[in-house]
Amino acid sequence: MHLAQQRSCQGICQGLHLPKPVHGVAALVILAVSASGGCHRAASTVIAKGEVSMELTSSSFQNSRIPRQFTCDGADASPHLAWTAPPPATKSLALLVTDPDAPAGTWVHWVLYDLPPTARELSIGVQKAQFLGDGSRQGRNDFGKIGYGGPCPPPGTNHRYFFRLYALDTQLNLSPGATQDQLETAMHGHILAQGELVARYGR
Repeated sequence: MHLAQQRSCQGICQGLHLPKPVHGVAALVILAVSASGGCHRAASTVIAKGEVSMELTSSSFQNSRIPRQFTCDGADASPHLAWTAPPPATKSLALLVTDPDAPAGTWVHWVLYDLPPTARELSIGVQKAQFLGDGSRQGRNDFGKIGYGGPCPPPGTNHRYFFRLYALDTQLNLSPGATQDQLETAMHGHILAQGELVARYGR
């Protein structure tokens, strides 16, 4: 079903690949904004306030490859993620996981926000619920579901999966079920630092 959903966008949208963020004092992070059925055509700008970065890592990945356990071919559990301390002014953290290599354009796999600034990791298998025990909220992915939806690419080349963590100077207080577009809009001008991790999966 997941594969069919990805293919259903093909021919409706022609997606743009997300470039990597440009680091610097006036750094600009180019992120997809316009969505139609989970397909992203346009791009908007989220302004980062500084050149501070966080290190984002995962003990779940093997040589930057995503094991089946964390995909639709396995248990579809979210992987372990860990990161270094954000800037002291951080009020909340947000996470986006996207696949820019999907047939119809960038595919959103996870939208997570209002993580407490004291959090330093996510365990394997985060519950697919609107609210988490630490006060975090989860948005809707492009499978139309709440929480994490693992890689589910069509047969062919390996796809890249971008895990991006943002340290924000505010708590967003978005309602649960927010989309990537809504999260990006809310983050605009509030990013203090970010971390990025890229892993691959293919069939």
